[in-house]
Amino acid sequence: MQQFTYRRASTLDDVFKMPGRFLSGGTNLIDHMKLDVETPKAIIDVGRLPLEKIEKTKTGLMIGAAAKNADVANHEIVKKDYAALSQAILAGASAQLRNKASTAGNLLQRTRCVYFRDTSKPCNKRQPGSGCAAIDGYNRNLAILGVSSKCIANHPSDQNVALMALEARVHLQSAGAKREVALNDFYLLPGDTPEKETVLREGELITGVSIDAPPSGSKSYYLKLRDRASYEFALASTAVVAKVSEGRIERVRLAMGGVGAKPWRLLEVEKMLEGQNASPELFARAADLAVRDAKPQSMNAFKVELAKRCLVAALTHITKA
Repeated sequence: MQQFTYRRASTLDDVFKMPGRFLSGGTNLIDHMKLDVETPKAIIDVGRLPLEKIEKTKTGLMIGAAAKNADVANHEIVKKDYAALSQAILAGASAQLRNKASTAGNLLQRTRCVYFRDTSKPCNKRQPGSGCAAIDGYNRNLAILGVSSKCIANHPSDQNVALMALEARVHLQSAGAKREVALNDFYLLPGDTPEKETVLREGELITGVSIDAPPSGSKSYYLKLRDRASYEFALASTAVVAKVSEGRIERVRLAMGGVGAKPWRLLEVEKMLEGQNASPELFARAADLAVRDAKPQSMNAFKVELAKRCLVAALTHITKA
């Protein structure tokens, strides 16, 4: 780990007077600093800013950037009205990590591709123009959707898949302005610039995440498939938010994890399902559509079928609940 300066911000005004990398829970950034994957010269600790509230609003829910994953997962409103978010967080890590990790830190969680974390290997995400060792290397856990010739890394978070299906909005603040960005627009696909993962600007801070209240009668669910029963990253996951009346899917929002270069929203599948009566045949067609553009690599072709089965299982559960 290289030397760096450390400062703690007590107010938002302090933050924008201190250039450097922001640190909240630090469970991801500190790992990368130890590995020399990231080498910031200055760290600004924002973990004690007053951004931990989880509160009901006129339109839904506001989750502060510094809200701990454990607090979000166990919040009564989240468990009642946004169950998929609670389920996703609880499926994502140990209790110790959930007590430390923050909402904003999870939003910015970076890939677990082994080549990104190994500075002896080429990685376009870590060092633009160096190449992608994963394409011809170990790629079993990596993405099949949204990949490019420059990068096939997958997004690792569970929280963010649920937030994608819940159509969350990210609240951002800089020294001179505030803005909101839909989560689906917050993340960037790798394309030719895999080092650019989000639309976050230099010096801009995430202050919170808002979620509109789902329509009355809606239910949500998160299903995660992985190699072992707990504390493992998803090979495939599905978050679904749906309103079903007498077997008819009136409204549905879908996102998948483990298979995409970012939390993967299934917009075309949603359009296909809405207004239809739930059935195994309908779900099979939806699954085929979901992976239509998949580009599997040498070791992860199994994810195509796994993703389909994960989606069908989640849809079956939510329509029978």
